[in-house]
Amino acid sequence: MAEIVLNVEVRERTGTGGARVARRSGLVPGVLYGGDQDPVAISVKVNEFRKALYTGKLLGHLVTLKYGKETQPVIAKAVDMHPVTDQPWHFDLYRVSAHQQIKIEVPVHFVNQEEAPGIKRGGTLNVVLHSLTVSCAADEIPEDIVVDLTGLDIGATIRVSDLKVPGKAEAAIDADTVVATIAGAMAEVVEEEPTVAEGEEEAAEATEAEAPSEGGGEE
Repeated sequence: MAEIVLNVEVRERTGTGGARVARRSGLVPGVLYGGDQDPVAISVKVNEFRKALYTGKLLGHLVTLKYGKETQPVIAKAVDMHPVTDQPWHFDLYRVSAHQQIKIEVPVHFVNQEEAPGIKRGGTLNVVLHSLTVSCAADEIPEDIVVDLTGLDIGATIRVSDLKVPGKAEAAIDADTVVATIAGAMAEVVEEEPTVAEGEEEAAEATEAEAPSEGGGEE
């Protein structure tokens, strides 16, 4: 059973107008889709939804959807936030069975930067992938994928094949894909004045000697 249970209501009105009515009633509008059934417009009380969201175990996790006495395992696929108030604005839930094999994004976290010689010497951690697509059962989605930077020096490259994916999950992208690198500090470029060849310097001095002095007249 998933840790989070969302008590949903079915919305009679759909579209922008229906979503606006739901928000005015203190609800967060959403859509349930996937499987062999049609999409259904739903909503959740804003306080309940916010509480579930702030646990950090809603988005990208298996969630139990409850409607009356019926329950359904779902994956929270997307949550949109209001750009000004930063309040939950809309969400998408995807129907699954608990043991269904799915592909989903899992966050990648980097630890022990202080133990990486390359970073100690002024190098920079360049992250290419902040999340990794994995294949796993819906009820075995990893919380995250942790990359230990201990001992890594400048020039190190971390690839998908180097990652330790928890549990029975497997990476669903090419094993040679670069996840991150440790790059050295940019070398300072010092612009030097061009060197004048000895012959050219003598010729320039001779030209200056032959040139009339400024004013050019006899005293």
